[in-house]
Amino acid sequence: MSLPTEPGRRSWLLRLVIAFSFAQGAVSMARPAVSYRALALGADERAIGVIAGVYALLPLFAAVPLGRRTDHGRCAPLLPVGVVLIAGGCALSGTAGSLAAMAAWSGVMGLGHLSFVIGAQSIVARQSAPAEQDRNFGHFTIGASLGQLVGPIAAGALIGGPDLGATSALALLVAAAVAAVSFTSLWRIEHPRTTTGGAAPAGPRVPVGRILRTRGVPGGIFISLAVLSATDILTAYLPVVGEHRGIAPSVVGLLLSLRAAATIACRLVMTPMLRRLGRATLLATTCLVAGAVCAGIALPVPVWALALMLAVLGFCLGVGQPLSMTTVVQAAPDDARSTALALRLTGNRLGQVAAPAAAGLVAGVAGVAAPFLMLGVLLVGAAGVGVRGGSGGSSGRGLFPESARSRTGAPPRTPLLKRRRG
Repeated sequence: MSLPTEPGRRSWLLRLVIAFSFAQGAVSMARPAVSYRALALGADERAIGVIAGVYALLPLFAAVPLGRRTDHGRCAPLLPVGVVLIAGGCALSGTAGSLAAMAAWSGVMGLGHLSFVIGAQSIVARQSAPAEQDRNFGHFTIGASLGQLVGPIAAGALIGGPDLGATSALALLVAAAVAAVSFTSLWRIEHPRTTTGGAAPAGPRVPVGRILRTRGVPGGIFISLAVLSATDILTAYLPVVGEHRGIAPSVVGLLLSLRAAATIACRLVMTPMLRRLGRATLLATTCLVAGAVCAGIALPVPVWALALMLAVLGFCLGVGQPLSMTTVVQAAPDDARSTALALRLTGNRLGQVAAPAAAGLVAGVAGVAAPFLMLGVLLVGAAGVGVRGGSGGSSGRGLFPESARSRTGAPPRTPLLKRRRG
């Protein structure tokens, strides 16, 4: 795969994708391993939901301050900090002897992932021309999908046998080593001067309320929340479903990786899909189909049918994250883009706190398949937001303004008045 880069900038985007692949691979390997280790320590469905929610709790409070810092400074320092926290959280989760300790170190892992993602997304936004953002964010999120493809397979290969606690601990220690490999690609990713002018000069901070009231930002946050909640609960609860249905951990790992492979396939063909359908229609359609498929996972279907559902689900979920990034970046004020991305991540983490907690309650009352029905409802709601985005607004932009290149492939035109003033 060839990733486009700016002339003379070498391969910063490729190296960022490689680093993100290893960081995300470690997290994707660790998340099911945490669930299996918690089960070995005596956790029930409610406890699994709590541990999955704590993963997002620390990031929930840290996202906006990190975004504020990044708006008026460098992005790259957040990347190695994130890798250290991910590796430490994985390793200490593997040595933890109680559910409380596992929850705490899961939170550290989540904080590391947030730090890495805020820094990386801000670099992509800052070093990509507006007409390239859909494409570059799509390529950037391929790194996440590659990690989500390999991580569960590796976890499934290591976890199993009579001693589930020992093998899941080994998987967590290996995940820590995988995260550390990210350091090999974190050199000269951020450039002091870019086509978009670098970091915004220091000035009055744009109020969070103003950012959240900007057309496009709330809708992008909600769709991102719904899509990530689906991915997160699928990762945390498919092992539980597998245990109840007699599906081996290695097969569960392959199923999760199949979902990630379909996501990669989606992102490789995203540009022609955007040109044909437009951002709002594409988001609404894929969320609607994903919601229906999530509800179908609750049915006691055979493994081959479950694999087919996860392939369709992975393809549909691949649209939401990169396009919501572009939507938020292009809608936000220029001097608050990192903060807007951080608010999007805050919404993601809020979903990661609330959705697993709600899933745990639902699973405890109605069974382990019930959380997938809940996700189906959430994704259908996100599809409704996408439909409103395609039809609302007198300006024709709606909640999700199309990028100027998404349909025509041409760069955006600058209004004549602005060109004369500039």
